[in-house]
Amino acid sequence: MTTTARTAANTLTATLNPRIRHSGFAALVTSAEDAAAMIGNGATVGMSGFTGSGYPKAVPTALAARAEAEHAEGRPFRVRVLTGASTGPELDGVLARADAIEFRTPFNTDPFLRDRINKGETDYVDMHLSQLAPMVWGGIYGDLDVAVVEISGITENGQLIPSASIGNNKTWLDRADRIILEVNSWQSAELEGMHDVYYGTRLPPNRVPIPLIRPDDRIGQPYFDVDFSKVVAVVETDAPDRNAPFTPPDENARLIAGHLIEFLEHEVKRGRLPRSLLPIQSGVGNVPNAVMTGLCDAPFDPMTAYTEVVQDGMLDMLDAGALRLASATAFSLSTDAAERFNSNAGAYRGKLILRPQEISNHPELVRRLGVIAMNGLIEADIYGNVNSTHVMGSRIQNGIGGSGDFARNSFMSIFLTPSTAKGGKISAIVPMAAHVDHISQDVQVIVTEQGLADLRGLAPKKRAAALIQNCAHPSYRPLLEDYFARAMRDSWGLHAPRILPEALSWHQRYVETGSMMP
Repeated sequence: MTTTARTAANTLTATLNPRIRHSGFAALVTSAEDAAAMIGNGATVGMSGFTGSGYPKAVPTALAARAEAEHAEGRPFRVRVLTGASTGPELDGVLARADAIEFRTPFNTDPFLRDRINKGETDYVDMHLSQLAPMVWGGIYGDLDVAVVEISGITENGQLIPSASIGNNKTWLDRADRIILEVNSWQSAELEGMHDVYYGTRLPPNRVPIPLIRPDDRIGQPYFDVDFSKVVAVVETDAPDRNAPFTPPDENARLIAGHLIEFLEHEVKRGRLPRSLLPIQSGVGNVPNAVMTGLCDAPFDPMTAYTEVVQDGMLDMLDAGALRLASATAFSLSTDAAERFNSNAGAYRGKLILRPQEISNHPELVRRLGVIAMNGLIEADIYGNVNSTHVMGSRIQNGIGGSGDFARNSFMSIFLTPSTAKGGKISAIVPMAAHVDHISQDVQVIVTEQGLADLRGLAPKKRAAALIQNCAHPSYRPLLEDYFARAMRDSWGLHAPRILPEALSWHQRYVETGSMMP
């Protein structure tokens, strides 16, 4: 087939796709393989995706196949990948297995890529999610060669209808030299109008206040603007997001949710929170999701959320009327919940707003709205310093994500975790955290299945007593009490007493024996 005939055939095919309502974009429809051929070795690529939703599926898979073919011929082929947050197996997974990622930021959950990062084979920058877009605008990561962005459709006038996540897509579309679009028909057509894309952010010294004072304020537009001259390919897909299932809440998760809800009820009774609470934020994971499910039956007036992601539990809250509105940047739904949403997306219009992550995670807005932040952790030390990223201090698990954006700037900063991991071989409360992402000044409340420690207003030694008594597992509590008593006796300073030679001995014991237990 000649090039002219192929173009005509592609245009005819694309015109039949109701998601592509602009003839100019329809004429650019091509295969994922042809689109991937436009990405060169060493390119810096901004890809869509946030917590496993709205990421491109076809082009990264074709790019991985190309990398494998190049490697088989003895030629190098690796790219630098920037996203919103985590993606899915058709992006991070296939590229990692093909050894096609030289550099990755700002967040990852894929096990294959995690393994390469921890082996030192891929450079990884773990960073606050609110900070990446301004850094790209400032040129910190160099030129953005290509943007590969999933969308759910293209309007008649050439604007782009965002997909199930917005993330950093506005920045990628604005900054990239060339743009490849994946139009995914699996995403609900009724996503149109659910987004709020704000174009008013600036770099210093030209920043102005962002005019958002309530979670349900709309300050932007429902579509992405795009320079058509930069678009080099449009790829049609019909593929689901990752949609990993959540583990049903176990007894520990239910206990954690119960302790937290009881605490929030107490704060309402004391007059420190309104009956509708303040806007809630929830990190991603089984325990935070269980808390959202528990809030469905909590005795609060309809709540609002100003958060990063909408998980199953938050969708349940909307369905139950416990949540009036949720503002986020992405979905992170199980397969069943995704099917439920796609089947009824129109019913959620007016209840859900998706924004760019530089808005959803903006520190100024988190502080202004008075968000109640609820995030997970790997470990906390007895003074409330939190490690949310590094197992045994050196192996990255996922990354800090947006927890830092919310924890430091929230009205109330809460961290949730089971008190042990690996069948009791690891304690979540330790003498000293092997890595610190959230300093004690940013950590106000810690909750485990054992209980809740309200650390607000407590000096370090009283924080330690509250954490050991209320949050540590009974198997580890005597060890922590013994350590703290000896630290009070032998420490060089008594503001936050430590026995330095022992402070990380629990971690060393785990590395050597597979358990923190003596």
